Amino acid sequence: MDKIKVLVTRRWPAEVEAVLKEKYDVTLNESDKPMTKEEMQKALQEYDCFCPTVTDNVNSEVLSVENKRAKIVASFGVGFNHIDLDAAKKEGLVVTNTPEVLTDCTADLAMSLLLSAARRTGEGERELRAGKWSGWRPTHLRGMRVTGKTLGCIGFGRIAQATADRAHFGFGMKVIFSDPYKPSDEVIKKYDAQHVSIEEVLKNSDFVSIHCPGGESTYHLLNDERIGMMKETAYLINSARGDVIDNDALINALKNKKIAGAGLDVFEGEPELNPAFLELENVVLLPHLGSASIETRIDMGMRVLQNMEAFYNNQEPGDRVV
Repeated sequence: MDKIKVLVTRRWPAEVEAVLKEKYDVTLNESDKPMTKEEMQKALQEYDCFCPTVTDNVNSEVLSVENKRAKIVASFGVGFNHIDLDAAKKEGLVVTNTPEVLTDCTADLAMSLLLSAARRTGEGERELRAGKWSGWRPTHLRGMRVTGKTLGCIGFGRIAQATADRAHFGFGMKVIFSDPYKPSDEVIKKYDAQHVSIEEVLKNSDFVSIHCPGGESTYHLLNDERIGMMKETAYLINSARGDVIDNDALINALKNKKIAGAGLDVFEGEPELNPAFLELENVVLLPHLGSASIETRIDMGMRVLQNMEAFYNNQEPGDRVV
């Protein structure tokens, strides 16, 4: 029997690619360059399984291509706002993602951003590398003490709770959060947290950390008005999705010291970056590293393989979103 034909849109960890080669007739993206719309359409026509990542724009035009061979879109990543789910459903395609396995690493990264922004470590390293450090002095690069401050989470799912775990038990931080889907009383009690409105999170937090999904319902959730509700001494942290924040509004707030700073791992329109961010000292910028540990990226790939195996054994994939 012929092996199932699989196309992978970007390079995956070698350990995962080895399993793909063993089990499937797989075509890898050796150049690791993003695929065009036309290339993705062709992949859906010529392969049984299409494996994109969160940076591939799998829109309705891609998914509605005629004469499709593919029956499953097995995505590498927890987010799925890069895939038009309505179009996938209409086309009868199964869509899966890779949740849970990246929770701890993304929470670690959120705390790294928080600490780096608060303690101005990026500014310090740039000064040192540029040969401009003149020595220790009492007023040099004073930031905000993190211990005992208030962390406000917008969204309180797995990653937010893991971040709260680190903040509350590691740094004695008070936790408040806003989420349309209230977690269990047991979870709230664990962090001695308060469930409040988005507006209250913004007004009362020293650090506002974004943990909600991207997409139409949260597009520019943090706009000029809402960012304006934050304390002038507060920091905005985003390890979730870039389009949740209005770039222009945030840049204006940082430039005019309406907030103290920000730590960003994701950006609207990435990998394109608004050049105004590069002119600001009070923002920490990272290139979407949330899940970028060796172990987690392997686990994510293996999770894709689990979903594929279930599908091709006529079982329900564990991470099916459509």
